[in-house]
Amino acid sequence: MNSGEHPRHTDLSHADTTVVLTTDGSHTLYVPEIDECYHSTHGAIQESQHIFIETALRHCTKSEIRILEIGFGTGLNALLTFAEAEKSGKKIFYHSLEKYPVSIEKVLRLNYSPLCRMNDNHIFEALHKAEWNCAISITENFTLEKTECDFTEYDLPYTYDVIYFDAFSPEKQPEMWSEDQFAKVFTAAENGAVLSTYCAKGWVRRAMQAAGFKVERLPGPPGKREILRAVK
Repeated sequence: MNSGEHPRHTDLSHADTTVVLTTDGSHTLYVPEIDECYHSTHGAIQESQHIFIETALRHCTKSEIRILEIGFGTGLNALLTFAEAEKSGKKIFYHSLEKYPVSIEKVLRLNYSPLCRMNDNHIFEALHKAEWNCAISITENFTLEKTECDFTEYDLPYTYDVIYFDAFSPEKQPEMWSEDQFAKVFTAAENGAVLSTYCAKGWVRRAMQAAGFKVERLPGPPGKREILRAVK
């Protein structure tokens, strides 16, 4: 899709979700209204670990990293990133955008903490209970700022070293994947910044390239042939 087309808008403000068990034993949420899950049914944790931690975060060599996440969702990417920060000793500022926050009652049913080898559910709860629209220090090495907003109408306030582009699919929310939106991210990206996403569609890759990114296709996690990584 190019920026001149008129996208469909999917309103999920009143959508219900169902907890689903994926192949690697971890949960995801299913949204019947759009017939889509928050993660791959082939394995939620292994998908997020592969696409965002291994492909993007570990590609950044800085000791202090500013991350932009488009789609906070279940908080799985944030939890895995926190675990990586604790292991590596890097300081991370994690800025996540979400238009439709998941209820705390629903996310606390998810089984990520034990599967991510967290001793208890304290950190996962802290990520979700952190106040919205302000920066909250979760630990000395991890600061979280969750912003409740429509990404397509939001002016990014920071510059970023790593971008997790984890919106719902282009078929369901094409307005999120336009050249204009990638151009906005490109402007906010530091030189050398890396963006990763599960989507490998040709027109999405071309939209990233038109925005200025250098884009490569990489092998995906189980159940996904390819993913995209873009570098400024």
